[in-house]
Amino acid sequence: MKIPFVLLTLLAISGCQTADPLSAKNDYKLPWWGIGFTEPAHMTVWVETSAVEDIKGRTFHHVAAGTAARITLENGTENARGWSGVGRGSMPVTGADLPKRIFVRWQSIVERKTYAGWIDISESTRDIMRNATARRCHKYPEHSANPSALLNLGLAPGGIIQVWARDNCYHANKVDRGQVGIEPLGPYLGKNKGRYAWEIKDSSQRYIDRFGIPYGSW
Repeated sequence: MKIPFVLLTLLAISGCQTADPLSAKNDYKLPWWGIGFTEPAHMTVWVETSAVEDIKGRTFHHVAAGTAARITLENGTENARGWSGVGRGSMPVTGADLPKRIFVRWQSIVERKTYAGWIDISESTRDIMRNATARRCHKYPEHSANPSALLNLGLAPGGIIQVWARDNCYHANKVDRGQVGIEPLGPYLGKNKGRYAWEIKDSSQRYIDRFGIPYGSW
């Protein structure tokens, strides 16, 4: 009778291990991770292009471009200081493994400057990305895990890049940060006669006239 008892005990332990309510092993997964952009209030940007070098050493060009998420309120306060929120939208980075570093070239509309450069992505950030799809949120174990990992890059005057990584509860964790230089060829690598994507918005100009650009707050 000892052998059956041992087998039953092992099966019971195995059953407990496989019944992990937070495991996302069988949840639906997308075959890519996402990248999005955020700008400070009033500090409009236009992303010309971006690229990713993944942990396997492969480079993927033109992964995302266009506008950045923004929260712009004309309420008479210095609400461009710091980050008032993080965008939720993203574009798929198809075919790439997790990122080793990311390149962005963007126009800072309010400064009339173009910035370009790479930012390194840390292993701790990649750990958040892995866990975002591997585990369900402990607050909502009945819900499926995120189908894909997501990074969001905040782009600010002065060439600042602030990275956030969404965890398995979809909380935006502030992770890597860097500063890149000015693109010497200007907007569109000098192919648009120095013209920027947009003129400065009236609301942005009013804000800058009153409060200035809060360098050092990002």
